[in-house]
Amino acid sequence: MPEIKNPSQQPGTEKRLLLVFALTFVAVIISQQLLERFGPKPPAQPPQSQRVVANPAAAAQSQQPSNSSSHPSASGARTAPAAHPTSRPLQPISVKQAAVESETVIENDLYRITFTNRGAQVKSWILKKHTDDAGHPLNLVLEAAASQHGYPLSLFAYDEALRNKLNSALYVPSVTGAQNAPATVAFDYADAEGTLVHKSFGFDHTYVVKIESSVTQNGAAVEAYPAWPAGFGDQVSPSSFASSKIDWIAGDKVVRKPAKEGSMFSSKKWVSNGDTITAPFNWVGVSDQYFAAVFLPDQPVDAALVTFHNSIPNPKESDPEKRAKDLVSVLGAAVGNRNGATTGRLFVGPKNVELLQTIRSHASGESEQAKPAGPNLESVVDFGFFGFIAKPLFIWLEWTHDHWAPNWGWAIVILTLIINLALFPLRYTGMKSALLQQKIAPEIESVKSKYKGIKLTDPRQREMQLEIQQLQKREGINPLGGCLPTVIQMPFLFAFYSMLSSANELRNAHWLWVKDLSSPDPYHLLPIGIVITMFVMQRITPMAGMDAAQAKMMQTMMPLMIGLISWSLPAGLCVYWVAGNMIGWGQQYIMNNTPHAREVRAHLAKRAAKKR
Repeated sequence: MPEIKNPSQQPGTEKRLLLVFALTFVAVIISQQLLERFGPKPPAQPPQSQRVVANPAAAAQSQQPSNSSSHPSASGARTAPAAHPTSRPLQPISVKQAAVESETVIENDLYRITFTNRGAQVKSWILKKHTDDAGHPLNLVLEAAASQHGYPLSLFAYDEALRNKLNSALYVPSVTGAQNAPATVAFDYADAEGTLVHKSFGFDHTYVVKIESSVTQNGAAVEAYPAWPAGFGDQVSPSSFASSKIDWIAGDKVVRKPAKEGSMFSSKKWVSNGDTITAPFNWVGVSDQYFAAVFLPDQPVDAALVTFHNSIPNPKESDPEKRAKDLVSVLGAAVGNRNGATTGRLFVGPKNVELLQTIRSHASGESEQAKPAGPNLESVVDFGFFGFIAKPLFIWLEWTHDHWAPNWGWAIVILTLIINLALFPLRYTGMKSALLQQKIAPEIESVKSKYKGIKLTDPRQREMQLEIQQLQKREGINPLGGCLPTVIQMPFLFAFYSMLSSANELRNAHWLWVKDLSSPDPYHLLPIGIVITMFVMQRITPMAGMDAAQAKMMQTMMPLMIGLISWSLPAGLCVYWVAGNMIGWGQQYIMNNTPHAREVRAHLAKRAAKKR
């Protein structure tokens, strides 16, 4: 096999290499001379625009002042100074910063959103189809909280200095002034320290906004998440702040975190300020009683949630000293991608059940381009413990409103009538049982007198109960018949309360003199009506097993207690209660005039005559 030699070891190799290097050098020199003389001239450098400089030291070393620009969002470029005399020269860094603050307004039939380029965040988010307490279009930005704790679509970063920079810098917007949806607005920022930020928002004709954001420092990605940090603009009372929650769904499980533990004896916070929670989030939302801001990440498996729990003075308190001490909780959240740029959608709007059913999240693990196939947002509406009754009840009420009575108050009255008619067989059993109990009441009193004075632990108590049960069996009385209708109706009452306290459809719904069925009756006529109708009901309802003094106390105290409880309840619930009492009074009146009832009264009258 012939020997293969290294070319570098052949005779004359070094001389040939030197000749090649020399010829290459001469060719480079000649080509540069020719290009300078005959080649195209470089374009003139445009003047630098005025801009906010984040690094004062860099500004001091700038040799020429920036020229003023006619466009408020113009940007410029410069070379960063050397950080140290011995450091190597830095490459040119493009600086992108606006000269002055400007606004961009995005509008469609549902909302009007005003962005400021200072922090590239939202100053106001007005919902056109919803009003505040004064009747004006509702602004979902709670200014009292946002000015302290952050505006919507600001960025949360774990480094406080970076966070302050991201939310105070003047970004360069892609568009300014008024824009009609569909539209896209982007905001960009770059400084000499290597911070590069991009935020983009896309709008259509729905309540859903497309969001993209990325932050890098010296080329490395930084965790910085879009946020809805400080409550909602319809929160004007302590109860509305207390209804705030942070909810999310991972898989099929919905997790709800209120501001504080639901106990009057505890002030333990359930939502902490600054906590980070990682999970495959299909959606994460901040909500109050009737509105929500819900993030829908494109990559649920990479999403992270940062919770905010701050406080502001009670806006309902007029006394400055008391107001400073009376603080209410304000919740917020930031949601983003832990591994880089954040892409996703944001729903901001009413907790309308039918609307939320149409919005779906990305299924866990699906890509950004995938069609949303995850769970919808219906679970954002919390119908409470009796949700299994409240949700069908609301669907039924909505159908009644849409097809029978185009007024929510009258729809509640119709629904109350149907519920009471459906429960009438049970109520009839209870009424009949009460009449029969009244019939044998003297005999039961006789049995009790026979065992009078015995202790509760005495075995003869068992004998007394057996004798009473035999009397009831003889007359065909169900011991639970009298209380069963009340027990069955209580879940409906609680379900109505949950429904009225959660469904946005009933917010600001008018009925007769009531302007908002989800709020207390302004004149308290409905609670007074509850007291009157319940008093009448108590008067005509038999009260077996009670002496005259006990019956009189119950007939007076019970209506007053219920009236006190209902004084601050939603007017819609009071409508249900008054209508139910009136229907119940009618049913009891009919029952009291049946042949069976007349027979019982005749029997009691005959017994009373014998005693004389």
